[in-house]
Amino acid sequence: MRLSCFLLICCCASATAVASAQSLFREPAAPPLTLRLETDLHALTRDRGTDRKAHPATLHFGGGSAGAADTGTLAVKLRTRGIFRLKKCAFPPIRLDLPSHKVEGTLFAGQDRLKLVTHCQGDRLYERNLLREYALYRAFNTVTDSSFRVRLAHVTYVDSARHDTVTRYGFLIESDAGLAQRISAHTLAADNLYDPIMDPSYMTMVSIFQYLIGNTDWSVYKRHNIAIFQQVAEPKPLFAVPYDYDFSGAVNAPYAIPPEQLHTQSVRQRVYRGFCQPDSILAPVLDRFRGAKDSMYAAVRAVPDLPERDARDVLEYFDEFYKLLDNRAAVNREFGRGCRPQPRTQ
Repeated sequence: MRLSCFLLICCCASATAVASAQSLFREPAAPPLTLRLETDLHALTRDRGTDRKAHPATLHFGGGSAGAADTGTLAVKLRTRGIFRLKKCAFPPIRLDLPSHKVEGTLFAGQDRLKLVTHCQGDRLYERNLLREYALYRAFNTVTDSSFRVRLAHVTYVDSARHDTVTRYGFLIESDAGLAQRISAHTLAADNLYDPIMDPSYMTMVSIFQYLIGNTDWSVYKRHNIAIFQQVAEPKPLFAVPYDYDFSGAVNAPYAIPPEQLHTQSVRQRVYRGFCQPDSILAPVLDRFRGAKDSMYAAVRAVPDLPERDARDVLEYFDEFYKLLDNRAAVNREFGRGCRPQPRTQ
């Protein structure tokens, strides 16, 4: 009896911890956060070398509700991050390092390190690009729970040395650890893992989604814009979960260019990069996208302050994909003959 009670208490405590850790990314109707980051902004944005350091900052946050836990102040560390955007953007992407011993009881309970996607340049066009990318994360969430959740935020950046401020939309991405906990998996940091050893249905779903949004800027083998997870339960399948969609045709960012090896003229030109699969795997995945269409379109339309012309452009781009799904010959051309051949086994 005592053992049963102990196990029940432990399970309840564990469930509470999981729920608390995911409160930041509760879905689907959480309002945008209000964040204020105070730091030496000039020093932070100039920190782009190979040996980047942590910059002390103060984070003021509000969650858009009346709960006391949704508002507060934390001392945090900021680091610049990324590859292409770090080189090309006037305002670099940021990683927030949170004080784990001080976040309990706050909106950030259970969080440690979070990516903050920023607006790249001061022009409002780039803020619209950011909202379009956020919409793509939300669209993939409607297809599968095994995807990174995101939280939109109004972010005010305060330069503590010069008292300058700028306010733009940004969004936080669920951490690898947070996603792993939510889907009962472990993160894997190994490179040189090929697509064919991933769970075939999930890998096909990722490849189809990347085709849908017109994104070729990803690689399982080099873990480029891909995070690898292995589920705890037998048979312990591997999942390659995508992120970073700013080079996609659906976002169509000014700086996005297609890779030379694909010989395409624009990022708006779709190329299927998935491996060939039998119809027993491909057909259910395509049906999954057919079934998710309405929810996916609704997720795009629901993005706060996404201009109507941008939402319309994204959805018209999606329309091309769904028109293709209604054409058996086009499906066979793109996903049957256009797929990458499976490697031969010895």
